[in-house]
Amino acid sequence: MIENEKIVQIVKGALAEDVGINGDVTTNLSIPEEARSTAELLVKSEGVIAGLNIARITFETFDPDIQFEHIIPDGTEVKKGDIPATIFGKTRSILTAERVALNFLQRMSGIATLTHQFVKAVEPYETIILDTRKTAPGLRLMDRIAVKAGGGQNHRYNLSDAILIKDNHIAAVGTIGATLEKVLTANSLNLPVEVEVKNIEELTEALKFPVNRILLDNMSLEKMREAVSITNGRVPLEASGNVNLQTVRSIAATGVTHISVGALTHSVKAMDVSLEI
Repeated sequence: MIENEKIVQIVKGALAEDVGINGDVTTNLSIPEEARSTAELLVKSEGVIAGLNIARITFETFDPDIQFEHIIPDGTEVKKGDIPATIFGKTRSILTAERVALNFLQRMSGIATLTHQFVKAVEPYETIILDTRKTAPGLRLMDRIAVKAGGGQNHRYNLSDAILIKDNHIAAVGTIGATLEKVLTANSLNLPVEVEVKNIEELTEALKFPVNRILLDNMSLEKMREAVSITNGRVPLEASGNVNLQTVRSIAATGVTHISVGALTHSVKAMDVSLEI
């Protein structure tokens, strides 16, 4: 319920931004108020569709009388020419809400498509593909929904969800051991603790503490394999840094359990989807 409320809040902000104070002047001047139409969402490129529920919420938030019919569910692989949904209602309402609905749908489908490509690339190893906080400001919830539609999993939602000790925290305190000691002692909320290490020495030090996951930051494949061997399954290992579709399979082959990929959400190529009356 809270998630739905957040989605509606984001959608309302996007609609207000797009419609402006004078409304959709072009549509209102050219389309009779009583006119009604049926529209189709049309896929124009291959990928994984995501964000149809957000598109539905967008249309229904603008005009509760609009009828939005899902034909293809989120997370489905689609091809050019597929019609994932139809919309019926006042023509003015459909045209006015169109751009915002498509913006969400195209971005989310682009994220889901790229996530699916990463998931397929590591499939033989059952490695978990994670997103990061490198999301569009204000759209993190939508981005995370899209990642899951593509078969990935979500990292922490925000800074209060979990403890992730990174290199700058360690640099500010002095050592990785001292940082972990301070954090674990003060962790009254009993939040999960993850720590970033950049070499085998830091990994060895981190393994002395009861952490929930260790992040291997920008390590070579050779060092990752060594880290997996040293850890021997005691703690899940997450690889991060320089991850792309050309490198992710080799990273998964080292034996790490998780791979976080900032590109899923910070370098989005939108799927080509249009609305046709």
